[in-house]
Amino acid sequence: MRPSLAQPSLGYAQLPAASPVRDSIAVMTTSEEVKKAPAKDPWDLPDVSGLVVGVLGGTGDQGRGLAYRLAKAGQRVIIGSRAAERARTAAEELGLGIEGLDNAECARRSDIVIVAVPWEGHAKTLEALRTELAGKLVVDCVNPLGFDKQGAYALKPAEGSAAEQAAALLPESRVTAAFHHLSAVLLSDPEIAEIDTDVMVLGDKRADTDVVQALAARIPGMRGVYAGRLRNAHQVESLVANLISANRRYKAHAGLRLTDV
Repeated sequence: MRPSLAQPSLGYAQLPAASPVRDSIAVMTTSEEVKKAPAKDPWDLPDVSGLVVGVLGGTGDQGRGLAYRLAKAGQRVIIGSRAAERARTAAEELGLGIEGLDNAECARRSDIVIVAVPWEGHAKTLEALRTELAGKLVVDCVNPLGFDKQGAYALKPAEGSAAEQAAALLPESRVTAAFHHLSAVLLSDPEIAEIDTDVMVLGDKRADTDVVQALAARIPGMRGVYAGRLRNAHQVESLVANLISANRRYKAHAGLRLTDV
């Protein structure tokens, strides 16, 4: 009769206390018992209602519209301008508790700073405010565009995008990008109760993009949606040229909605 090749099985209790096999079994058992932490809900966003929002370029159409909508939603807002008097005049016209200050003081007194200056003055403005913006959460919404007889077209900054230029100029700030595709006309119209659009939010740190998403969600009808890292900002900024073309053709104020999100 052929002898059996099977070996008697050793139970866990039969293994020597210092056995490497016993140690490996213990590690495996412990690992199996540890449950993985559930994935974070992407819509579980922080409360930003107590943060002060500064808007550089707040006397321009886009900045003024954002300041108005955020203040109307209950956010404390400061408008910044190169000329403090101009900022104060715009703030008084808007009301809602909005303050008007020069750009430097606006940056110093704000927790979040939205950059809504013209592209032509983007680099110069940020270079001058590097100290005041250190440690701040900066939200760049500038769209580098050119215009000719054929309409609007995207420009490509040397850094890749306006947002990446901001990050290069502000190494001690936390730079994100958002609020690119909003109609200044709709933002400023008091007859419009909700802004029906999504805001694409870009940045390299989730904690920062979550704050910006939450800020966008403060405006009724608006939703902030994470759209990638800052290196992807160029195509988001460039899309504004397409929206301008659509608006001209259809006499509209087009925005964006992301489906299935």
